[in-house]
Amino acid sequence: MVVRKVGKYEIGRTIGEGTFAKVKFAQNTETGESVAMKILDRSTIIKHKMVDQIKREISIMKLVRHPYVVQFYAVIASRTKIYIILEFITGGELFDKIVHHGRLSEAESRRYFQQLIDGVDYCHSRGVYHRDLKPENLLLDSQGNLKISDFGLSALPGQGVNLLKTTCGTPNYVAPEVLSHKGYDGAVADVWSCGVILYVLMAGYLPFDEIDLTTLYGKIERAEFLCPSWFPVGARSLISRTLDPNPDTRIRIEEIRNDEWFKKGYVPVKLAESEDVNLDDVNAVFNDAEEEQTNEQCGNEDVGPLVLNAFDLIILSQGLNLSALFDRKQDLVKHQTRFVSQKPAKVVLSSMEVVAQSMGFKTHIRNYKMRVEGLSANKVSHFSVFLEIFEVAPTFIMVDIQKATGDASEYLKFYKNFCSNLEDIIWKPPTDLCKSRISLARSKRR
Repeated sequence: MVVRKVGKYEIGRTIGEGTFAKVKFAQNTETGESVAMKILDRSTIIKHKMVDQIKREISIMKLVRHPYVVQFYAVIASRTKIYIILEFITGGELFDKIVHHGRLSEAESRRYFQQLIDGVDYCHSRGVYHRDLKPENLLLDSQGNLKISDFGLSALPGQGVNLLKTTCGTPNYVAPEVLSHKGYDGAVADVWSCGVILYVLMAGYLPFDEIDLTTLYGKIERAEFLCPSWFPVGARSLISRTLDPNPDTRIRIEEIRNDEWFKKGYVPVKLAESEDVNLDDVNAVFNDAEEEQTNEQCGNEDVGPLVLNAFDLIILSQGLNLSALFDRKQDLVKHQTRFVSQKPAKVVLSSMEVVAQSMGFKTHIRNYKMRVEGLSANKVSHFSVFLEIFEVAPTFIMVDIQKATGDASEYLKFYKNFCSNLEDIIWKPPTDLCKSRISLARSKRR
């Protein structure tokens, strides 16, 4: 039998598989320690323009070294693969425990909640906001302790940025201000998710759970929920304060730590001395990937200008609609519109799905096509829209949006509202760039 090794790690069976990565069991041949090895294909990361996203996720995991967070060990690169070495967790997901055993006891629920708050508070102290806290992303180690995982949607706000704007996360656990698209404090939004998790631990079911998304979001915005009769008074009070729909008055983590119900049996975790985090190895591993991307683009120089010329026409046309170049009638925009993004296609698709659902519509996705349907804004007629993603240049994708059924005026309302909630991903050409291209076109005609 051939034994496969990467560096000092001997690779074993597959223990998980996702869209962009496989996770395998591996063993450190020097220490005998078991680890989880996340394997990503370089070409896939480059193709889907996910280099920055993966770099951010690894950087975050290096920043948050805490007993209640899945530990990051190393990142290794080969010519074709990137290997991320993580702590091997044997106890499965907290979600599975709830599914198999139902609601947990008050003492056990409180212990997990205490560990969750410790881990989340530490993340916040390092400037990291998880944004997708839920039992599926909370693992259990062999000692039954909590381990926060999956920082794929986490945010590291830039210097001077106080509010986040991207709508993300699982709807049942997401804070109302996140659904409002008006900007939100990542730390306060994470507290809401922690409150939902505490409710689930003690009840065995969700506080907000409706098949109809409009009803679901309405209940979340109003914090419309009931605590079961078996909830003790202290837990009821704490949950009510974490599930406060007003982020300004919602309880903060320092207040949670001082809550009488929370403090019962609480033993603060002992942290190792803080150490400086060096991200040079993360950048070094991915620099080659970015270089490959550059080389790949250079290799396509023969056809590149044709694509770019076509794209220049698109960005110079009104509303990014090619028809405006050839037809003075603007009525077409009522039925068909386009926008451009420099984000990875997967990110755009996911963002559009979340925004459409937050607007109360149902979504159906197949490959890079999405159908959005539901009641129109007047709640009288049925309305549906068809969206498709195209790659028009190595670093640009175009989303084509067409009205399928419904009134044209309703479509315009939908389009404006939809795009206003996608400002984070929609690319707008700089004014100076457009002017320079127009000047260039005029000079060529002369």
